[in-house]
Amino acid sequence: MTPPQDEKPHTGNFAELSETECEELLTHHAAGRVGFMAGEGPQILPVTYQYRAGRVIFRTSPNGPLAGLVRRTSVAFEIDAIDEQNKSGWSVLVLGFAEAMTHDQLLASAWETGPVPWADGARNLFIEIEPRKISGRAVTSATRG
Repeated sequence: MTPPQDEKPHTGNFAELSETECEELLTHHAAGRVGFMAGEGPQILPVTYQYRAGRVIFRTSPNGPLAGLVRRTSVAFEIDAIDEQNKSGWSVLVLGFAEAMTHDQLLASAWETGPVPWADGARNLFIEIEPRKISGRAVTSATRG
C-alpha cells in the first residue's frame, strides 16, 4: 500500500552504535538470541547470558538444540529493545564463534556468578561466544513535517 501523494512515508533516524556502546548494552542485559545453522536449517533460540571478559556466556542442556555448539561453530548473537508505540529501539549484533567453555578457572567463576537460565532442567553446559565483530544501531522516531 502506498501513502497518499501529500503524505511522505514515515522513516526513523538511524544511528550506528560504537563498539563501546554495544558492549555497555551487552553488559547490562541478560536475554538474547543465538542464531546458528542446524541440520534442519537456520535456527534462532533465546538464551539468558552474561557478557564477561569480552565474551558472551550462556548455559544450556547437554541434550538440547544448543548442545551442538560445543564444537567451534559460527554464530550470530543478538539483543534488542523495541518501543513500538514510540517507533524507536536499538539492537546489538555479535558475530563470532561459539564453543564449549573449557577453561577451569572461567568455569568455576561462571558457576558462581555466571548466567542463570530461566528454563527448568539441567543446564550444566557452558557455551561461550568469542566475538569477531560487534555492531549495533539505534532508531528514533522521526517527526513528521
